[in-house]
Amino acid sequence: MKEFVEYIAKHLVDKPEEVTVTEVEGERTTVYELRVGDGDLGKVIGKRGQTAKSIRTLLGAASAKLGKRAVLEILE
Repeated sequence: MKEFVEYIAKHLVDKPEEVTVTEVEGERTTVYELRVGDGDLGKVIGKRGQTAKSIRTLLGAASAKLGKRAVLEILE
């Protein structure tokens, strides 16, 4: 799942080499910390947060199939 988030983010930003995803695994929940380079935060969040919402929806649906909950944190 980490690679999935990283793949999407790298195709949205201007500096794909600065994209990192950290996965923190819990018993029922997995937290993904997506870090992007300076100036790329707006591209990942999108207008009115629609891009970030779409990524979170995809991540949540894929995680639900595995029987887990996923949380995406987007950081600069």
